[in-house]
Amino acid sequence: MARRTKEAAAITREHLLDAAERVFRERGVAGSTLGEVAAKAGMTRGAVYWHFRDKSDLYAAMCERATLPLQTMVERAGVIPHADPMAALRELALTALARLACDARAQAMFHKTERATGLEAVVERERRDRGHCLLQVERVLAQAVEKRQLPADTDTALATRALYAYIEGVMDQWVLDPAAFDLAAAAPALVDTMLAGLRAAPPRRVRETRPLPRKRPLAAPAKRRAGKA
Repeated sequence: MARRTKEAAAITREHLLDAAERVFRERGVAGSTLGEVAAKAGMTRGAVYWHFRDKSDLYAAMCERATLPLQTMVERAGVIPHADPMAALRELALTALARLACDARAQAMFHKTERATGLEAVVERERRDRGHCLLQVERVLAQAVEKRQLPADTDTALATRALYAYIEGVMDQWVLDPAAFDLAAAAPALVDTMLAGLRAAPPRRVRETRPLPRKRPLAAPAKRRAGKA
């Protein structure tokens, strides 16, 4: 009997998470309520609160159940050597875009939460994940510099920020309007455009220039005294 109760509770929890994914995908995390999640699941608000303390707890459970699309870019990326780092970076970006295009669960997870009140713990987790992603991508770019695929003075930190912003921007625009373009079909061209720009004109480290020493003014010649030759 106890086993059946646990199994029923687990099924109910999964149904609530499924409903939350649909609601968050339709209305966003900040614009959704637990009442809407309960209604979508065909349950009461009490059932939601039985399994989750609040919306932050519910969203955190969704994060544990599904990998955010941008996290696919960093799985083992920066910790293994790559014979062709730029090709590895291309594959990572394509994987992230393809995952988002084809996985409804990943689409539900791709929502901004920075301005959502009550989700401070979720925001902090996303910031940590973002920092980890940036670190791993920068390590791949450092390998590209070592392989002379990029110039030696490439600012890998700035390049990482630019690449991340580009991919995240593509994802954000597609999630807002999926009918605007076929993300899966356009992914190779979008990624190749990004990498071509990086190869052609990567951000460079600014060289520190020391100021030239100031020249001391020449001393004025001593005036001759009157009456002396």
